[in-house]
Amino acid sequence: MAEQNKNVLHKPGESSDLPHIPDELPILPVANILIFPYVVAPLVITDEQRMALVNESLSDRKIMGLFAMKSKEEEIRIENLHKIGTAVFILKMFRISDGNMGLMIQGLSRIRLKKITQEKPFLKGLIQTILEDTSRSVKIEALVREVTELFQQIVSIAPFLPDELGTAITNVDQPGRLADLITSNLNIDIAERQSILETLDVENRLVKLLIYLNKELELLKLGSKIQSEVKSKIEEGQKEYFLREQMKAIQKELGEKDERTVEIEEFKIQIEEAAMPDEAKEQAEKELDRLAKMPPQAAEYTVSRTYLDWLVGLPWNKSTEDRLDINQAKTILDEDHYDLLDVKDRILEFLSVRKLKSSSKGPILCLVGPPGVGKTSLGRSIARAMGRKFIRYSLGGMRDEAEIRGHRRTYIGSLPGRIIQGIKKAGSNNPVFMLDEIDKVGMDFRGDPASALLEVLDPEQNFSFSDHYLEVSFDLSKVMFITTANVLDTIPRPLMDRMEVLRLPGYIDAEKAEIARRYLIPRQKDENGLKKGEIQFSKSAIRKMINEYTREAGVRNLEREIGTCCRKVARMIAEGKEKTMQITPENVSDFLGQQKFFSEVAQRKDEVGIATGLAWTPVGGVILFVEATVMPGSKGLVLTGQLGDVMKESAHAALSFIRSHAKELDIQEDFFQNQDVHIHIPEGATPKDGPSAGVTLATALASLLTKRAVKHDLAMTGEITLRGKVLPVGGIKEKVLAARRSGIRQVILPRLNEKDLEEIPENVREKMTFYFVEWLNEVFQLTLKGNTKHRSGSKKSLSGKKN
Repeated sequence: MAEQNKNVLHKPGESSDLPHIPDELPILPVANILIFPYVVAPLVITDEQRMALVNESLSDRKIMGLFAMKSKEEEIRIENLHKIGTAVFILKMFRISDGNMGLMIQGLSRIRLKKITQEKPFLKGLIQTILEDTSRSVKIEALVREVTELFQQIVSIAPFLPDELGTAITNVDQPGRLADLITSNLNIDIAERQSILETLDVENRLVKLLIYLNKELELLKLGSKIQSEVKSKIEEGQKEYFLREQMKAIQKELGEKDERTVEIEEFKIQIEEAAMPDEAKEQAEKELDRLAKMPPQAAEYTVSRTYLDWLVGLPWNKSTEDRLDINQAKTILDEDHYDLLDVKDRILEFLSVRKLKSSSKGPILCLVGPPGVGKTSLGRSIARAMGRKFIRYSLGGMRDEAEIRGHRRTYIGSLPGRIIQGIKKAGSNNPVFMLDEIDKVGMDFRGDPASALLEVLDPEQNFSFSDHYLEVSFDLSKVMFITTANVLDTIPRPLMDRMEVLRLPGYIDAEKAEIARRYLIPRQKDENGLKKGEIQFSKSAIRKMINEYTREAGVRNLEREIGTCCRKVARMIAEGKEKTMQITPENVSDFLGQQKFFSEVAQRKDEVGIATGLAWTPVGGVILFVEATVMPGSKGLVLTGQLGDVMKESAHAALSFIRSHAKELDIQEDFFQNQDVHIHIPEGATPKDGPSAGVTLATALASLLTKRAVKHDLAMTGEITLRGKVLPVGGIKEKVLAARRSGIRQVILPRLNEKDLEEIPENVREKMTFYFVEWLNEVFQLTLKGNTKHRSGSKKSLSGKKN
């Protein structure tokens, strides 16, 4: 069935001629049309069953019941019919060329479906005619007036309603009929029409209609406003176009240049002044010629103009002059950072070479060390010492190669890579460019940024670095690249091969105290608004903060604790409670709370089956306690503490050595027959791996099985073989500093690591004793109490003399 396309009111004069409505009528279910009483509308019938119903009605009284269906289903179901419908009179029937049936029908009255009396071949049912209440009240009169006024406003705005309809409704004298007529002409859905049809009370019907009218009026006003704005914008665009054309004609007559011509000429001047290489200049001139022939309205115009902006904006031939006063540069480096002598020496060496040979290429340095030792801030200090601009970019988490090489200009919103962006921002072609966290670069489907860095960080290639956006070479050989990393393991070997690695180890307590005094305390005073003399830190208070409130290789947490003290003092001063405050060991806990870290060594004593080892981590050195015990079993070795495969293999090697030398160690040779050995390394939530714990594992097992206690104030590190050979390991400096921080004064090291002692600060070596061993029996001689059977290793003190 088709929807109605026109609704009109039955002529008033015909109301008395309306036919009588019988108690039983054919029932016509409809899905997308609803007829109100006294309204005439067309109807198209396409269904065979419904056509049979119409033919039956035409042969009888030409009256049928029209009931809307609750859901739009093809199948006619009784439970899907609304109970309130309309009795309609068939005014006219005509055949349509496509075989369908057309009707002109008129609503007679609201009816209620009481009972279905026939289902085949079409529906018939008993109905009850609902009489319209024609009484009027003051409220109904007010509602009629309001409804009429709102509908007339809708007619004046809506393009689909004829103007005559606004006048026609004023001739309807009955409020109920008025509501029905207006509803039948509103652009509302079938559910809302049915709601009006089912509202039998005239006053409530007018109130509900008033809500729909207000909603429809707002929608029409909004649509009209949008249409007006769109039309206005189109007219403004046309007006602007004509005005611009007129302006061009006037400027041409006066001999003046338009904005576009002025812009093209400015680009020509900038290209000449940029001192580009021939390749870049040729590309810029070609792009400018293309821009001059392109209309400004073209989509490519902005792309081409942005590309030219980048080309002329790059510092092709602009360099800052290096500060080649070596003594002054040294002074600046010492002002900004304490210690770090290796890095400072390397920078001064570069400046010295630069002073003798101005054409030397910039070095590619990689600063490796734990967090908080000053790697990033050191780059800024190097730039200040050399008198160069400083650019920093963090590579942490980068996975897109385009971040380095840029996007091609075919992409919307494309830009050069971060390298070229940094060079333009610096305004010189020889800045200090820091690539932070290079060990945290990733890769995925967007490419491998680490591979893109191979060209950037290679002095033999970066003189002709090609960015995908520029498509011309840019010389990066004058740039001093500095990278930072916590570990080297995750950096690809080809990339690491291009860099000169400088290691920044963790600080010892004395160095931390000096850094706090020189840099951290003044900075935190300034950040927290404290003036000179308002807060003082005693040396012993700083040492207590270092030993009891922080445990790190760097100084970040130390600065946080100092900042906490400064903030609390600032609050006291702001509240008027104090004017000055001295931070002493006695009142440190008042500001920072209870002690956070304790010396593991101080809490321990000589015990059987427990040995102290040294390990290296990305955040510095740490000490490990290896615990071993035996229990009834059958040749089992249990390893816990979240150990890696390499460390597990070291434990198996240590046990094999002990079993093969059981007789020499005074251990029963069948000790493993009826017992299990369990080795555990505490802090089980932290993964641990590496071969350097081999010596410690073997010592713990030897102590357990010989019943001899291990000296608790002696730490050790070293890889072992099945023959008992002690092999060298890495990270000696970090491990020794960790031992020093933990209060350990004696350390056992592999003999081949003796050369690494030179890296350890002299003031640390003064207070420690080092034993260098080659075989495990030497380790047992030094570590197991009451053991005098085996020869000892060599011992070295500060003087370097062997005792």
